[in-house]
Amino acid sequence: MYNSICSFPLSSDLFTQAVHPTSPLLAIGLASGHVQLHQLPALPATSSPRSKAKTASTNGHGTIETAWRTRRHKGSCRSVTFSSDGHHLFSAGTDGIVKAALTETGRVIAKIAVPRFVLYKRDASFCTAYNLVRQAYTMNCFCRTSSEHIDPPTLLHTSTPQTLLLATDSSALHLYDLRTSDTAFATPRPVQTHYPHGDYVSSITPLPPSKTSTSGLSKQWVSTGGFTVAVVDVRKGVAYQSDDLGEEILCGTIIGDKPIAGGEKGALRIWDGGMKGLTQGDERRVVVEKGESLDVLCPLPEPDGLGETVAVGLGDGNIKFVQFGKNGGVIGTQRHHELEGVVAIGFEPGGRMISGGGDVVQVWERSDDDFVDGGGAGESNGALNADSAEDDEVNDSDDSSSEEEMRRKRKKRKRNKGKGRGGSNHIISFKGMD
Repeated sequence: MYNSICSFPLSSDLFTQAVHPTSPLLAIGLASGHVQLHQLPALPATSSPRSKAKTASTNGHGTIETAWRTRRHKGSCRSVTFSSDGHHLFSAGTDGIVKAALTETGRVIAKIAVPRFVLYKRDASFCTAYNLVRQAYTMNCFCRTSSEHIDPPTLLHTSTPQTLLLATDSSALHLYDLRTSDTAFATPRPVQTHYPHGDYVSSITPLPPSKTSTSGLSKQWVSTGGFTVAVVDVRKGVAYQSDDLGEEILCGTIIGDKPIAGGEKGALRIWDGGMKGLTQGDERRVVVEKGESLDVLCPLPEPDGLGETVAVGLGDGNIKFVQFGKNGGVIGTQRHHELEGVVAIGFEPGGRMISGGGDVVQVWERSDDDFVDGGGAGESNGALNADSAEDDEVNDSDDSSSEEEMRRKRKKRKRNKGKGRGGSNHIISFKGMD
């Protein structure tokens, strides 16, 4: 089980967080537009990740310190990500700007504008440039007037030293070239733009490089968004898009070669056949919390000895641990926030879990206790086939509209601009430290 060892208050709601690839550093982006870098206490060199985490909360350096903090964006900060080597930190905000800064100092070294999208007006109706193309072919008609608007970013991702992926509200996925020595961006414009989904991209996960790859770098990504799962190839564009899955897909990841996706109805979809199973629609489901949105997925580090296990952040503020296998299901539950949903989960190099949501970030360490499901009554876990899932959808139709409205508000709050709440402490002690 993971136990919370530190709760770090924030000055406004958290939109995004990123964990440094090699150091105990955490970057966060807030609804107020601030970007902050925090230093976690270093872990001593010991034999196991469990003993490392245990020692970190009892040594003389058990504090989280703020390395730097700045108002980086005029609107909310939607996404942050480190470069693959950790030297740069990228951030994107609702002001339509992507900035690259030095991780150590926070100094901005480059910035680019997110490509704007065009709204076309015809008979008092509007459509994006992407949808216009489809309408022009199917309806043989063209719009009369147009205007450009900021396309708010939703996600940044750097899986290789060569490419930055930028997803936006209009469902665009832009690829930027990072192969340069003097600035963070080789060119201010994307080298490719794809539309893998009918709505904004909610997650991007790189696929392992092929056995014949000479660079050893990933050239394909699995993405989720709207009601579909897609595979994007840096050379071919959108290589595959699933059929409509019948629910909004909010998160995704990969364990081994198995794509996993979570949606608004509370069940995980697993394609055991890997990419072949994904293209053939060969899936199974594990119910995590029926009727509750699954907002974020993160695989547990392999040294934890739990096999194929993911941490799932829910819209109700819980974190559930789901293990896959023949008798897979929910094996543990922890509470991150009483009112707000979990929007981010990550693991720093030492094995500590970091969760974010609402105005709180928590740091968790792996304890020697067994995983125990602490979920509430009525929780359903275990395998679920497609037929029983359809039955559940029918039974769920009688749920109260108030509960559905609360879930919609939580999801909307995640993406909408928020306001700050004032100051916060910049050195926070771990539990048990004076």
